[in-house]
Amino acid sequence: MFQQPEIMRMAQAMASHAAQRQNAVAQNIANADTPDYAARDIAPFAKTYAAEGMALRLTRAGHLGGGGGNAGAEMTARADPGTRSPNGNSVSLETEMVKAVEVKRQHDLALAIYKTSLGVLRSSLGRR
Repeated sequence: MFQQPEIMRMAQAMASHAAQRQNAVAQNIANADTPDYAARDIAPFAKTYAAEGMALRLTRAGHLGGGGGNAGAEMTARADPGTRSPNGNSVSLETEMVKAVEVKRQHDLALAIYKTSLGVLRSSLGRR
């Protein structure tokens, strides 16, 4: 009876994915001057969500049914690193700023989906 609707679960996963991606962007910016550092990113949300499917996600090994879980997508080196600087670093601050804006839009979309779904649920219950 108190199960979370799939649309809200998806919005939560989308917001979590945006947070992980923001973490990757922040790490890239922090290592913008590190020699031989390769810019990193995580897989797109659609690919990550399809891979996880409807399975329960675990954040700690001690959770019920857990034997070690995956809290999200794995961070890997970017497929299109662009040009490298003379010290071998592939981080471009301009690219990272664009990625940060994409992440913010993804997070805002997740919040809008969640808020709208909550409004629909409240309206259906007559508590508007």
